[in-house]
Amino acid sequence: MKKSSLLVHLLCIAGLTSFGQANPDSQKPSLQWSKYDFVPGTEIIFEDDFSGEKNGEFPSRWDMTKGVIEMAQFGDDMVVCFQKTNANVPEAILPMLKNRTQDYLPDQFTVEFDVYFYDKKPDNRTYFLFLYDVKNQVKIMSPGKPIKITFNRLEYNQMGDTYPGQNELKPIAGWRHVAISFNERALKGYLDDTRLLNIPNCDFNPTGIMLSAHNTSGTTKPFIKNVRIAKGAVPLYDKFLTNGKFVTTGIKFDVNKATIKAESIGTINYVVKMMTDHPELKFSVEGHTDSDGDDASNLKLSEARAKAVLDLMVKLGIDNSRLTSKGLGESKPMAGNDTPEGKAQNRRVEFVKF
Repeated sequence: MKKSSLLVHLLCIAGLTSFGQANPDSQKPSLQWSKYDFVPGTEIIFEDDFSGEKNGEFPSRWDMTKGVIEMAQFGDDMVVCFQKTNANVPEAILPMLKNRTQDYLPDQFTVEFDVYFYDKKPDNRTYFLFLYDVKNQVKIMSPGKPIKITFNRLEYNQMGDTYPGQNELKPIAGWRHVAISFNERALKGYLDDTRLLNIPNCDFNPTGIMLSAHNTSGTTKPFIKNVRIAKGAVPLYDKFLTNGKFVTTGIKFDVNKATIKAESIGTINYVVKMMTDHPELKFSVEGHTDSDGDDASNLKLSEARAKAVLDLMVKLGIDNSRLTSKGLGESKPMAGNDTPEGKAQNRRVEFVKF
């Protein structure tokens, strides 16, 4: 397949011919998810898509330091709206985990969330990810600089890069995906499909997270959604050598659909490279769901999702004879379906040797 055709396919499956609520006349970036190499952690520590929250209320699974922060209806989504916050204080939200007074971030972890930007520079705000908790971890935290997120740049302690080809005066309206990975001391950060942070040695120990937005005055407000914190694990190939299969929650789909989300491409790229480097490998791609909905619908959905992953891997160069697919619906949960984290762990794709 030609590179240009592959790029068009990746953009189409991810729905990235537009950005969220973007003006259709806005400039669109040339996203190249085919080069994306972010692989999220496999054990979910915290997950919140804010579905089920009530407009105008504070998000039920979060705490805050100070400021004015509440849920808002934005398009089809329930989102966190930073009505009045000052990140220098910091005024922020933080996940209300049971062990939040402890260092709940392991030596290897990933953080993902979506942030919204407008198509005029004066309307845009700056987001911040703090890797500690000033409310609950006073005795154990080692405060470092926050990760600063603007519409075209990620920055940590004056280190970082600008999204290639994006004019500072012409921001792009819509949702952008932020992905952060930490491995013992190394920090990497991605804005959409591009890595903009690559720091080999951080100067502090991450212990928790807080999210904030700065300069929130005015009629346009900063929004976030789809927050996930996950524990890193041994490389997927090592898991395969040990167990004859590996499990990933990094391949995500639109709700109740088999449409692969763009940020899933990093995990898929990893598996494609693994199979390219080891031509003897053959996998059954097996889809699983949580228990929401009825059994028959979940079985059908899991089959469609597994087939969508197989089809994309074939388009990325893996011979069809090396892959099969099947769905198992909700029949084999890995965790309880009574928490968002358990449900997210059950919505998974397994690659099983055959």
